[in-house]
Amino acid sequence: MRNKKLLFSIYAALFAAIVAVTTMIVKIPTAVGGYVNIGDGFVLLCGWILGPVWGTLAAGIGSMLADLIGYPVYAIATFIIKSLMALVAFLLAKAFKPIFKKHAWIAYVLSGIVAEILMVGGYFVFEAVFMSYGAGAVVGILPNASQAAVGIAVGALLMSLIDRAHLIDKLMRKRDYKK
Repeated sequence: MRNKKLLFSIYAALFAAIVAVTTMIVKIPTAVGGYVNIGDGFVLLCGWILGPVWGTLAAGIGSMLADLIGYPVYAIATFIIKSLMALVAFLLAKAFKPIFKKHAWIAYVLSGIVAEILMVGGYFVFEAVFMSYGAGAVVGILPNASQAAVGIAVGALLMSLIDRAHLIDKLMRKRDYKK
């Protein structure tokens, strides 16, 4: 059991780094000062692959690290929002997968949509209430929705490819651990 915890902690650290890098490196500037990135796709992957604990931590920490470098005022909000995204993505994908057995990608897209709606709403509330933007926070909805669309597309596509290649079983060495 100890080896399994070590393996998951290593994968969580790796995913946190991937989330941070994909958030910081691939930036498409928006007209309102932020940027669209592919990091959300990897936030969703954290939840889908690593589960509710490790995935939530990896997504939150990786995203927060990216904000600490570029937008530090958002770091704590980002940690909370992205962690919740990964958790929601995991829980809903787990619930939807039995329904869409032959088309698991639908479960990923649907869970991604709900998780990304949470992201858009979370940043809206943060900006409106805590940043005192008030109604001005509405300006951030479109760029965040654009980022959400990119995140869903990237995440669902990559997860579908991972499923087809049975990479999760191979990476997590499921055959090596007794239940």
